[in-house]
Formats: sequence, C-alpha cells, structure tokens
Amino acid sequence: MRGLVIKNTGSWYLVKTDEGQCVECKVKGNFRLKGIRSTNPVAVGDRVQIALNREGTAFITEIEDRRNYIIRRASNLSKQSHILAANLDGCMLVVTVNYPETSTTFIDRFLASAEAYRIPVHLVFNKTDAYNADDLRYLEAMEQLYTQIGYPCLRVSALRGEGIDRLKELLKGNITLLAGNSGVGKSTLINAILPEAAARTGEISAVHNKGMHTTTFSEMFPVEGEGYIIDTPGIKGFGTFDMEEEEIGHYFPEIFRTSASCRYGNCTHRHEPGCAVRQAVEEHRIAASRYASYLSMLQDKDEGKYRAAY
Repeated sequence: MRGLVIKNTGSWYLVKTDEGQCVECKVKGNFRLKGIRSTNPVAVGDRVQIALNREGTAFITEIEDRRNYIIRRASNLSKQSHILAANLDGCMLVVTVNYPETSTTFIDRFLASAEAYRIPVHLVFNKTDAYNADDLRYLEAMEQLYTQIGYPCLRVSALRGEGIDRLKELLKGNITLLAGNSGVGKSTLINAILPEAAARTGEISAVHNKGMHTTTFSEMFPVEGEGYIIDTPGIKGFGTFDMEEEEIGHYFPEIFRTSASCRYGNCTHRHEPGCAVRQAVEEHRIAASRYASYLSMLQDKDEGKYRAAY
C-alpha cells in the first residue's frame, strides 16, 4: 500500500494512503538512504510503501526515491544529519528583524542548503506590526539585499493578518516547507493561514529575546488548491551538511556569478591574487554579510567541526 508521510513525532509516523486513510506507522528495519546517516530516515513529505498489520497500524517497508529534500546538521553529531522535509516545491523561511532577531548567517546557511537541492525560497518577514523606525529601515535593507540576489521577499503580520492572502496564493498547489528560528511566529502564521490547524503558539522569552520551541514534530497541513504546508520545529542553528569546500561558493548565487572572473578557477575567495569576489566585496557589489556567511561555512570545514559524511 502506498502513501504520503504527513506527520513525524520521532517515534512513529502518520501516513495518508492513496485511498485517503490515515495510518500510524513504524519503520521496519534500518533505512540507509544514499549513504546518508540521519536522525530521521523517514521524513515528512516522503512517499512510502506500507504493510498493514492486525492492530490497524503498519510498518513502513520502503521509501520511494525523493525528488529533493532539505537537510541540516543534527544537533546530535553522532547521527550526522536531520532531514527537515522531502519532495518540496518550495520553502518559506520566516524571518524577524527583531523579537527575536534572525541572523544573516542563519538566513544564508539555510539559503545555501536550499540552493544545493534546487529548492526555491521566499523570505517571509514576519511581525512587521511590532517594528519601530530603526527596525523598518533594517528590514528595507534586508529586502533590498536578498531581492537583488534573487530571493523574493514578503512582509507579513501574522497577528494582524497582513500579507496572508498573498501567502495563500503562493501556497496553492504546492508542497511548501515553513521554516525559521524559534519564536519567529511560524505557528501564529499557520493559524492565520489555516485557523482549523490550531497550531500551538508560545511566548517569547523576555530575558533572552529568543523563541521558545512550541512545535515538537513535523507535520503537513492541506491548503487550498491541493497544496500542503509543512510545519517544523523551530531551528536555533543551521549547520550545513555534506558540502565540499569548492562547492560552497556555488550555493551563493552572486558569489558564483562573480567567481567566473577570478584569476584562478579553483579560487576559494580568501587569499588568492586576482580574486574577483573579494574585489566585489570591497566595492560593495557583494554584501559583506553574505561574504562573512560564506567564510563561516568554509571555516566549518577547516575546523573539522563535524564528522565526515558517510
């Protein structure tokens, strides 16, 4: 029997069969997918084969080939990686310039990972109702930066319902991952898009101005126009996975374009003479924040911060 994984709690999965039945499932055996060792071998969005048992539950016996997926370093380094979702048409990265602030390093690492798997991303700037004049100026600068690179930006206020209609249009007919730091308002946003989903919301920690985790598992919700939105637990950090040093620049579109003019074909854009990328940073044609994010990803490789993929 074939189905779609619509919920993952870590210990079991909810699979919606092609016949429309929802079945609680466990994984049968150890899945090793294309050599990737993961904390969750089965992800929300996976197409699977299941075998029913007498109790009315089932075993997942096979995972069908994925069209794509988005992956990050697991916080438990012994497990290597964590797959956020599979078979996506796009991602919406929910960002806040304050309450709490989303760092450009986090944004850029997420965007680079999405580029690696050719998953288009919209940046959704939430909580616009809470911003003062300085916040709004910073927001405008962020929008200008990422729009010029090629990432569409949207302003929304989940609390006031502003921008929600535009989001609904973009979600129609697509499987879309909703991701972001803890506390950026993803659950409130889902409640605004789908009041019937009743996703839980949480208070921001006043002491740290950081979000508290409210979603503890990944889940798909159907949206108008035969699409799905995937909610995931808030992410505090985004460690990139299985990228070679020479590939990292390919996942920053403006660095990749500019690198064609570097003197050396294998330029790392750190110290080589005739580097067009460093010249572009000095001339403010590439944002210093993006270059810093690129260097931070190279540094991960240099420090051997994570075990090698296998």
